[in-house]
Amino acid sequence: MAYSAPIFYGVVQSYIDLVIMIFSLIVQAVALIHCLTQRGDGFQAIGTLPKGAWAAILAVCIVLTLLVSGPIGIFSLIGIGAALVYLLDVRPGLKDLSDGKGFW
Repeated sequence: MAYSAPIFYGVVQSYIDLVIMIFSLIVQAVALIHCLTQRGDGFQAIGTLPKGAWAAILAVCIVLTLLVSGPIGIFSLIGIGAALVYLLDVRPGLKDLSDGKGFW
């Protein structure tokens, strides 16, 4: 009975790691797919990194998350950060630009 808690702890930790890894990969994949489907001149118009740079950053982060890092490793956290910067900063700028409303 005393040994059941460490076994249960390991199972719970593996499930939590799996959920975090899936969430991380989904966020990074959504950012990369959105980046690849946008026009290249829009990135220059909003004053951010070029499309190729964003695509390279996001793709390298996904590969490093899958191959090198675990779900809460340093490369996974950097990848989530890069994807969130893209989704919360660059994506709205591109959306405003393509809607014709401008930045105001």
